[in-house]
Amino acid sequence: MEKETAFAPLHRESDGATAGGALSGRGVRAALGEVRTVGRRIDCFASIDSTNDYLKRIAADGAPDGTVAVAAEQTAGRGRRGRSFQSAADQGVYLSALLRPQLGAGALLPLTGLCAAAMCSAVERVCAVRPKIKWTNDLVLNGKKLCGILTELGMEGGALSYVIVGIGVNVSQKAEDFEGEVAGIATSLERELGTPVSKNALAAAMIGELDALYTALLRGETADYLARYRRDCVTIGKEVRLMWQDAGEKVLALDVDDAFGLVVRHENGEVETIRTGEVSVRGLYGYVE
Repeated sequence: MEKETAFAPLHRESDGATAGGALSGRGVRAALGEVRTVGRRIDCFASIDSTNDYLKRIAADGAPDGTVAVAAEQTAGRGRRGRSFQSAADQGVYLSALLRPQLGAGALLPLTGLCAAAMCSAVERVCAVRPKIKWTNDLVLNGKKLCGILTELGMEGGALSYVIVGIGVNVSQKAEDFEGEVAGIATSLERELGTPVSKNALAAAMIGELDALYTALLRGETADYLARYRRDCVTIGKEVRLMWQDAGEKVLALDVDDAFGLVVRHENGEVETIRTGEVSVRGLYGYVE
């Protein structure tokens, strides 16, 4: 059902899953097959502050495992490290899923990387092109950022209450639609493919892939996702800069470990596994020196 909330629900009269058409709850459901958990409840909005923040609010009221929020616009979209995520109206798919896995925190450490691999598959299903992954959580197409992923945990009484995975995919932006520092590094599906992309079909594919991933995660069967991530990761084998260091030390990215940590070799030969932090990949996002 369409949610009646303080936020504007998407129009029911939208055009379903037609290429390039407006995002709608009806259109997403028409394109979505059977799901086990993720997507059994879908709350759709024309505009909302943040799909992640919306799910946090309803999680506190007992929203069920697998609830999805999807919006045509976010007015306060967020990326990693508190950065804003440009979420202009009718130009992308902004989607979050509320998960309540009965798993330890250690089992959830790889979730962002797993989701990146799943979202590559979602784009491939709809567009017949598979993006690459910049460690840890950016999907890239033709060397530019296509999608960002933000994972947030909710704790209650020292125990995990929920996980929210937020995903924003650029669909129909033109070059001039990106603002500020994003302008030089971002792209959209339609800009790269030169053809309209159904936001409803893409949202449905994203939900379907998240549902399959969640089922695999609960069963402890995620090895295939790790293999896909390694295959698609453009960071592996490249010179990267560690951006949190003043000098921006250059290291060689060797591999991604089983917990999606980046294994790097320093110039002195020391090998280290990085669990967090920003890296700049040579050849991407303007790093060419």
